[in-house]
Amino acid sequence: MTLRVMDVTPWEVSTNNLDKEHKRLVESLTSLGNGYMGMRGNFEEYYSGDSHLGTYVAGVWFPDKTRVGWWKNGYPKYFGKAINNVNFAKVDIHVDGKRVDLYADQVSDFHLSLDMQHGLLTRTFTVHGVKFTVKRFISLAVKELAAFAWEVVAVDGKEHQVTFTSYLDGDVKNEDSNYEEKFWQVVAKDAQGASASLSMQTVANPFGIEQFIVSAKQTFAGDFVATEAKAQELDVYNTFTAEVGATAKYFEKFVVVTTSRDYSDLGACEQAAAQLSQKLAGQRFSALYQEHATLWEDRWRLADVQISGKEEVAIESQQGIRFNLFQLFSTYYGEDSRLNIGPKGFTGEKYGGATYWDTEAYAVPLYLALAKPEVTRNLLKYRWQQLPQAQHNARQQGLQGALYPMVTFNGIECHNEWEITFEEIHRNGAIAYAIYNYTNYTGDEEYLKTYGLEVLVEIARFWADRVHFNTRKGQYMIHGVTGPNEYENNINNNWYTNYLATWVLRYTLESLAKFARPDLNVTDAEKDKWQDIISKMYLPYDQELGVIVQHDGFMDKDLRPVSALDKSDLPLNQKWSWDKILRSPFIKQADVLQGLYFFGNEFDTATKLKNFDFYEPMTVHESSLSPCIHSILAAELNKEEKAVEMYLRTSRLDLDNYNNDTEDGLHITSMSGSWLAIVQGFAQMKTWNNKLSFAPRLPHIWDNYAFHINYRDRLLKVTVDAQKVTLNLLEGQELEVTVYDKPYLVTKELVVDFGG
Repeated sequence: MTLRVMDVTPWEVSTNNLDKEHKRLVESLTSLGNGYMGMRGNFEEYYSGDSHLGTYVAGVWFPDKTRVGWWKNGYPKYFGKAINNVNFAKVDIHVDGKRVDLYADQVSDFHLSLDMQHGLLTRTFTVHGVKFTVKRFISLAVKELAAFAWEVVAVDGKEHQVTFTSYLDGDVKNEDSNYEEKFWQVVAKDAQGASASLSMQTVANPFGIEQFIVSAKQTFAGDFVATEAKAQELDVYNTFTAEVGATAKYFEKFVVVTTSRDYSDLGACEQAAAQLSQKLAGQRFSALYQEHATLWEDRWRLADVQISGKEEVAIESQQGIRFNLFQLFSTYYGEDSRLNIGPKGFTGEKYGGATYWDTEAYAVPLYLALAKPEVTRNLLKYRWQQLPQAQHNARQQGLQGALYPMVTFNGIECHNEWEITFEEIHRNGAIAYAIYNYTNYTGDEEYLKTYGLEVLVEIARFWADRVHFNTRKGQYMIHGVTGPNEYENNINNNWYTNYLATWVLRYTLESLAKFARPDLNVTDAEKDKWQDIISKMYLPYDQELGVIVQHDGFMDKDLRPVSALDKSDLPLNQKWSWDKILRSPFIKQADVLQGLYFFGNEFDTATKLKNFDFYEPMTVHESSLSPCIHSILAAELNKEEKAVEMYLRTSRLDLDNYNNDTEDGLHITSMSGSWLAIVQGFAQMKTWNNKLSFAPRLPHIWDNYAFHINYRDRLLKVTVDAQKVTLNLLEGQELEVTVYDKPYLVTKELVVDFGG
């Protein structure tokens, strides 16, 4: 069951309803970020109702002690958490001495709008006879800057005394804190005149993880007069007052945030914050916003996907893809190779860690097409830099090679569920696949030669050690795993995992044959072992049904479609016990189909169709990563209704709260799936074997759609309507492409009849 709390418009996420019941959901949907820091869309002023105050800084985290009732060798010692940072948005507003509280007060003229085109959050409301218009942005132009502005005007014909008390509040905690633990201590504070500063440091930990410092400094502009400044135990504040009548008055707040990730110590952080604040002194909100908005417009010129249609669902489609691109780029744009794409970005704390396999599997293809190649190189380099930690993870499991973590901030595994930490090892293959994806898409083999091969060899060594040889059957097997379908734990011979392992070994051998790397010390005996595994890997298959078997024993289940369930049973992960889920045939996300998507050039259409028809009806899509894969394959198989259904689910997963969990934060890494569903699904863009091809479909709910891609130093615009497919080469040299299985040369504009 879906829940839509925001209006459907092409460039905005907005509402005129002060929704107190679904406040957390609205906060998630109106989150802002700039890759360096961000915050949920919680109100700046006091709100006595339920709310999740959340402000986060990229790369700042805490190793919280793993708490389990039992312990296993190799178990992670801590659970890495993205931690709530200083609340720098906080203000108290008083009108004639009455504290503004939108939960308890009589409020009129409420409006909330997230402008995705320019990265601006705007809110208006009238309370106690005064109308407030609040704006804020997290700057793309100055990464350390968050800016807020209030326009205040009396609308009841009277004059009112309005007071703002602006805080830097260090009294923060995580929603999932064990026993109300707090991760911060205040180490410096100052408040005087019209500015204040607060520095916090993470508390000490027993794991040797650095203690992060965050310094924040607030300054102000506008028509309000400073009346008080004070530093308290856990916060600092400045108070400003003005008499407000029919002529609008303005209060502007600027916060600069620096961290020990960029500066050596407390003094350096404070000095940098002070210098940045001084540099911004005298500038007003409007000028700073314009610089920020211009940079968002530049991003959209490349990234925007334009969808047109007469039906309301076309506008829903348009809003969905733009919302996902906006939030994805708010989380990560490749500027810092020390960072990766957190599953919740700056929108919540669930899932804790900063990095999952989602990045390599789902986000890399988007960044390859919508950003410069160095952005994806930074994502790959992030993993290369953590190769020693991946080797450590493998040793913790008693294995050779490298095991990349399921969840991490620094390369060390920090996930605290055994069936994931020990068993969901398919994640290792996604790291290798991203190297292939980058090399194949860009044509640049330098990364593979200089960095990528080191990673590939160590991952190959892991797989070679993790398999075992079954002498009775004469085949290699992999037991005790969890595949992408996490509703099956501790199973044997997951087809996707087994196939992925053989592919990694094959790709590594091919790459070693192409580039001599004697420094990696790969022996002939190792290569022979890898080749033996490739040729003798057990890949479960049901001859009678003609389908790939997800894993040993799957066919023994009570196989039935999701349609056989009562709607009250869904979502399973919120209605059923874990035991019942594990015994059921229902699939959380694409598993076999994930492999058919990854390696689509290695399977014919008949194989894809047979397996799609078998597995899709049993899939509940309770992972945000699932619908896009089904949409892409459905489009390829000319199952338009299913492709559209799954596109709408992936593009509006959060906007319509499909999985009833968006209040915890957005599903950032899966947001690339809506772009994949359009470009790789409906447009059928393929890049197999260094060749670019398209075979576009046009969903009946749209009149046309268009998008851009960067491809090998070219900028290409693709437009699809019911009559034709148009390819415009906007930058770069002529390009060979295949459209509907026919070769063409694009020199400036190519027009092909729709359907070929």
